[in-house]
Amino acid sequence: MIIKLRQVLDQQNKSIYWLNKQTGIASSTLSRICNNKTTSIEFSVLDKICEALNCDISDILENTKSDTTQL
Repeated sequence: MIIKLRQVLDQQNKSIYWLNKQTGIASSTLSRICNNKTTSIEFSVLDKICEALNCDISDILENTKSDTTQL
């Protein structure tokens, strides 16, 4: 899984500080997410980020598996 939050912030000319103020998510948490230094992200955090940036989850997360199997 690749986290593309930094790219989305850059595209929208927004900063981690701005996102922190909009969402209430700690800057340290946002920094870890932006730098792919996290192993998990709560759904509520993803929801707040997507709402603040007016984007979809697919704009922030990218599946790196090339052959996904259907359930």
